[in-house]
Amino acid sequence: MQTTADLYTYEILTKDQTNLIEKTAACLASTFVGVNVAGKWVQEPIIGYSLKLSYDDFYQFTKEYIEANVHQGYCAVALDEEHNVVGALVGDTNALEVIEGDIFSGTFSDMNIVMRVLEDIDIRFLADYKKRFGKDMEDGEVLHLFLLGVIAERNRHEIVQTLGDILINKATQQGLRLVLAEATNPKSMTLLEKFHGMPKYVDVEGNFIVHKYEDNEHLNDIPADVADGIYIIVKEL
Repeated sequence: MQTTADLYTYEILTKDQTNLIEKTAACLASTFVGVNVAGKWVQEPIIGYSLKLSYDDFYQFTKEYIEANVHQGYCAVALDEEHNVVGALVGDTNALEVIEGDIFSGTFSDMNIVMRVLEDIDIRFLADYKKRFGKDMEDGEVLHLFLLGVIAERNRHEIVQTLGDILINKATQQGLRLVLAEATNPKSMTLLEKFHGMPKYVDVEGNFIVHKYEDNEHLNDIPADVADGIYIIVKEL
């Protein structure tokens, strides 16, 4: 029986790998917007199900994010035998930034809804971070896992585990304090907690930091049995 090590190889992207960056953006955009993988429909609930953002727009957004942050060394991919990207986990070590006002327009204007949701939970996390550590978050303190997607038909969970291991081990070696993600659905939350010890974050007052979909006029069509909200999940290093 083949293992994931036999089926796939893994790399951390570099800025000169333009072709792989494009393939990575394509892999991620597909899984967020919606794609059939081994007979199952894979789709992120905000981007794909509720807002129905286009593949082309989200591909461009993802590609630009990777290009802007790949030099930090936290963009990991799984490659099949044909050197196709079949899984990706990409992040950065920038301090969380709250951007006020809409920044997207045209066919991608609904991405502003996503940014406002992220702003809501990030503001609360940053306030709690300051209470917990006595200082504002700075660049290079936290690994922010931003986008995760897998289109491989086999060993999908093992790919998630290996990609996470690569980035979290690197963050640990580099002396970062935390690994953080904004998890939009229970599947990703379950995998990241199971494989990497990243449970829903509880603030200093004992509350989850979550934006409930049912309370958002733009996202309240997401069925509760699909996902109930976007949560901050964290692992201390």
